Amino acid sequence: MSEERKKLVEVTGLKKYFPVKGNLFEKKYVQAVESVSLSIYKGETLGLVGESGCGKTTLGRTIIRLYEPTDGRIVYDGTPIYDKKEKISVRMLPYRRKMQIIFQDPSGSLDPRMTVGEIIGESLDIHKLTSSKAERTDRIRQLLEEVGLNTEHANRFPHEFSGGQQQRVGIARALAVEPEFIVCDEPISALDVSIQSQVVNMLEDLQASKGLTYLFIAHDVSVVRHISDRIGVMYLGCLVELAESYELCSHPIHPYTQTLLSAVPLPDPEKNKTRTRLLLEGDIPSPINPPTGCRFHTRCPYAMPRCKEEMPELKEYAPGHFGACHLLEQNGSHNTSTSHNNKEDKE
Repeated sequence: MSEERKKLVEVTGLKKYFPVKGNLFEKKYVQAVESVSLSIYKGETLGLVGESGCGKTTLGRTIIRLYEPTDGRIVYDGTPIYDKKEKISVRMLPYRRKMQIIFQDPSGSLDPRMTVGEIIGESLDIHKLTSSKAERTDRIRQLLEEVGLNTEHANRFPHEFSGGQQQRVGIARALAVEPEFIVCDEPISALDVSIQSQVVNMLEDLQASKGLTYLFIAHDVSVVRHISDRIGVMYLGCLVELAESYELCSHPIHPYTQTLLSAVPLPDPEKNKTRTRLLLEGDIPSPINPPTGCRFHTRCPYAMPRCKEEMPELKEYAPGHFGACHLLEQNGSHNTSTSHNNKEDKE
């Protein structure tokens, strides 16, 4: 990643805890995001992968402050929009135009009582982006055409559309305010496989034509590898590895990343049969009572006594390749038998 590229979003030590019911003497919290630090460059797609419940969606929503952070610092285009220590918390309405989100469940994110035209036009009204009814109607029609829908669809209700069409409406709504940064929160996970590629290709075309920046959250590593410039891997609220897409998939340095990639099927059936599959033992711990030290040590085959006591920092071990693992600090690289065959991953 070139150092000259402009950082659009910078996150430092970001935390998000949700309170849960406890007893009178003890407050308990779901530690959904724990001390995450990363940067997103203007015009790139940063992919985010990990198991269900690892905090991917919470991180995305906290970055754009749909969830109010518990701690940390968020800088957008050089301007701090949240800083717990400096007590900075800016008024977000002007930034809502710049930062948008595409939700995972297209049907659940669309008001069933509103027509598609009303859903898309609502943000135009809030931000006063059109000066007349005719201009508003023309803008809604233009947005529908950009996402592959017909202009007459503006008068229909969400339940009259398929899942793929509903997600296109959600994308049109996000594009209505002409944003710079969009959080794509698993935008294809609820869609048929035949529709997923269409939506992904459309997102790529929109990014190229409008200069958009994406945080793309998904479970499917293959899709994330295809669309992303860089990929971050999360485990139990923590960012454990971050690198350029090809570098991370070819040379994973964290044991958890290696396990995730070993589950991705290969196109060649013969190679898929003979490849080594890495399986983790045990269940993912509860974010209400996470393990001390490294949160992955309860399932890591290389855990050391230090892992149980001290949380590893995310450090750069190769140009643009970051990892959070005590074994990396000790050896400088993850020279274990779990490393993937680079040729197989590339194929």
